[in-house]
Amino acid sequence: MAKRVLILATDGFEQSELLEPKKALEAAGIETVVASPKTGSIKGWNHTDWGESVKVDMRLDAVEADDFDALLLPGGQMNPDALRLESRVIELVEEFDDMDKPIAAICHGPWLLVEADIIDGRTVTGWPSIRTDLENAGADVVDQAVAIDGNLITSRKPDDIPMFAQALIDALEEDEEEEDEKGWEEEEEGLLEDEDED
Repeated sequence: MAKRVLILATDGFEQSELLEPKKALEAAGIETVVASPKTGSIKGWNHTDWGESVKVDMRLDAVEADDFDALLLPGGQMNPDALRLESRVIELVEEFDDMDKPIAAICHGPWLLVEADIIDGRTVTGWPSIRTDLENAGADVVDQAVAIDGNLITSRKPDDIPMFAQALIDALEEDEEEEDEKGWEEEEEGLLEDEDED
């Protein structure tokens, strides 16, 4: 069954940080769903001005973490700044973390990890202007293209997108391999039980 990634965003998301990972995920056979507090469409920010609009697939209040395999949080200064005031967004970040599902946040996106209070003692990166916020939340902040700590995947800026997207794809593929192994083990156990009964 195809993996599903939830993308949380609103107006002012950095265009490349949503569209490029979305495209990479879909090219890898992974379904993406854009959810937002807004309905209809949301408008991206392209470096210095408004950019393309993206269709909203699902209303925020209809989203359940159980229905997805990973969470993607694009940056853009306005986007996460608005989203961190949405209690349901913060609840979803917490729920994905509680379920140990991959959470990928880039640029200003890790602000939402701060708001959800899930980075204390963990290694993360982000846009330079938010690194003090990350440190104040207890994180070990590094300056590298991709920081991976357990289920958290973070990156700094648009230049990091290829490695950022690949890290999320790799995490989803690892999860799939683990599920396949678990399925085989359960099947073998069932066969052994059948033999014992015979």
